[in-house]
Amino acid sequence: MKKVTQKTGLTLAAVLVFATALCAQTTLFVSPQGSDENPGTADRPLATLGGARDAIRRIKKTAGLPEGGVVVLLVGGVYRLDASFTLDARDSGTEKQPIVYRAAKGEAVRLVGGRCIDGFRPVKDTDLLERLDPAARGKVYATDLRAQGIDDLGELRPEGYARPHSNTRLELFFDARPMTLARWPNEGFVRIADVPKAPRVVDSANVVRGTASGGFYYSGDRPERWRHAEELWLHGFWHHDWADNSVRVASTDPERRFIATAPPHSFYGYTKGQRFYAFNLLEEVDAPGEWFLDRRTAVLYFCPPGPLEKGEVVVSLLGEPLVVLADVSHVGLEGMTLEAGRSDGVHVGGGSRNHVSGCLLRNLGGDGVVIRGGTGHRVAGCEITGVAGEGIRAEGGDRPKLIPAGHEIVGNHVHHYARWYRTYAGGVRIRGVGIRVANNLIHDAPHTAIFFNGNDHLIELNEIHHIAQETGDVGAIYTGRDWTYRGNRVRHNYIHHTSGTGMGSMGVYLDDCISGTEVFGNVFYEVRRAVMIGGGRDTLVENNLFIDCRPALQIDERGKGWAARRIAADRGNWNLYTRLRAMPYKEPPWSERYPKLAPIMEQDPTAAVGNRVVRNVCVGGWTRFSGGVERRVRFEDNLVGEDPRFVDRANGDFRLRPDSPAWKLGFREIPWEKIGLRGVGEP
Repeated sequence: MKKVTQKTGLTLAAVLVFATALCAQTTLFVSPQGSDENPGTADRPLATLGGARDAIRRIKKTAGLPEGGVVVLLVGGVYRLDASFTLDARDSGTEKQPIVYRAAKGEAVRLVGGRCIDGFRPVKDTDLLERLDPAARGKVYATDLRAQGIDDLGELRPEGYARPHSNTRLELFFDARPMTLARWPNEGFVRIADVPKAPRVVDSANVVRGTASGGFYYSGDRPERWRHAEELWLHGFWHHDWADNSVRVASTDPERRFIATAPPHSFYGYTKGQRFYAFNLLEEVDAPGEWFLDRRTAVLYFCPPGPLEKGEVVVSLLGEPLVVLADVSHVGLEGMTLEAGRSDGVHVGGGSRNHVSGCLLRNLGGDGVVIRGGTGHRVAGCEITGVAGEGIRAEGGDRPKLIPAGHEIVGNHVHHYARWYRTYAGGVRIRGVGIRVANNLIHDAPHTAIFFNGNDHLIELNEIHHIAQETGDVGAIYTGRDWTYRGNRVRHNYIHHTSGTGMGSMGVYLDDCISGTEVFGNVFYEVRRAVMIGGGRDTLVENNLFIDCRPALQIDERGKGWAARRIAADRGNWNLYTRLRAMPYKEPPWSERYPKLAPIMEQDPTAAVGNRVVRNVCVGGWTRFSGGVERRVRFEDNLVGEDPRFVDRANGDFRLRPDSPAWKLGFREIPWEKIGLRGVGEP
């Protein structure tokens, strides 16, 4: 890499002070200017993370771990990774002897899965200039990647809803910001003009979707400019506002204004009026930040947003996670930047009590941090931005035995994520049993913020805003379609200013018969539907503040209405009966933990019964029902249509004054000072 301006060493005084503070530990030093032949001392540092790992293995084999464990102190600089930095069971610490890989205080340590590129020259070839928009001529530069030793040019694949994440794209970053693979229009979408007469897509529950034709009609003449394009792609919300796909174009017919797509087409077919944009076009490199790679010639074209000589231009290369912790325990990653890989930032699989703390994960082709299994892992105080997929994904615990994972996702700032996977890629996704998600700030995303599946999760004290910016029928906090997801608590979160198209977004969305959830003490401000109970039962909505929502609460009985046929089919994603039978819900500990679930088959599981709405405060729209479900909802002591006496509503201070009538109803104070990143200490 080049143009790195941060410090590249520690002073001797700083080293001595640090070593004294950690006298019970062994400290190994790593520097980009070091060598793995060195002993890892301050004056003779190692050069790589792998070198430090191997040194620790030698220490364990000879003298054993020291009393206070080992700290690997990384001096500021760029550490380029050509393969994952991988730790396994041999690299574990213990509870009292942890092993921590840490950036030196005040220094920028970057683990980079890509390469800097240069050699840009203005595009002067007449044929190429003719393909460019006239306004872009003279502003587009080109460089040969193969001439710089870069042969892995990546590929584009069909992705999105119900498609696997490929992690094969080569991406471009300028001064640590993702650049835009050239597209039209530059912002937003255009609409499908019409679709051919063709059979309709029918899903596994015999529900009709969009047309099954392999293409659609468009408006206007813009595609005429793309006649030389060899790899034209489209991305769109082709039928639903919650399901996106990228599809490759097989051919265009300017006379008929028809685009034919290549298999596997869109998952739900195509529907007139739905949204799409075209991308991967040299002809559309017409705005600052847009780029295109000709994989046949390995030439990359770029319209830079600033002077090339003053910026750092990086392409992503590594197609696997930057860091992998496999069946390792008591290991920490602290204070580093992980960036510019085509896959995920950190993978943690198995093991126990590992942590990723105070790190910046940015500009990745997959997810930020992924935890699969294990116990007691923690992601704390990190910033995650510019990832193509999800911010943090964690699963663990034993659902049949209801044994909690004990993972914690706390105090993280997750924003501007889901760059390529625009739906069902959350800021945080959890699955399993007993995971805590707390004090996170999540914002600016096309779809959901927190997605949860399983049991006994605690989602609390998070702030969420400006999500669902491209999608509809989505929740800031979302789950759906399983009667056995019980014991989950959503409490003391602040959800505000959500967006959405079509049906829009919900604050807490308990979709498709989810039951047994507690929604307590949350604040919803300017959310289209604050809490939506979609046919579920045994849900408690208590002690929440609803301010200018439309409405505060919506409940339906879809299990008796439009969803009845799908539930009865028990196929595909609607296999609620199959999922119920997969859990020992009539036996301990299930029958003890969730006594209302045990007799569900004797009480008609599709009925929306047992829902309670207690001691909530609402300013604005209150409730909306369908299917006659309101007769089965129990309302108690809610303050609706009366001034709750906020401290300063005009300036967003929604604390209740001492003379608020809500206190007489038993309303409990919202812990504003604890919500979001406020009050979160160093990890």
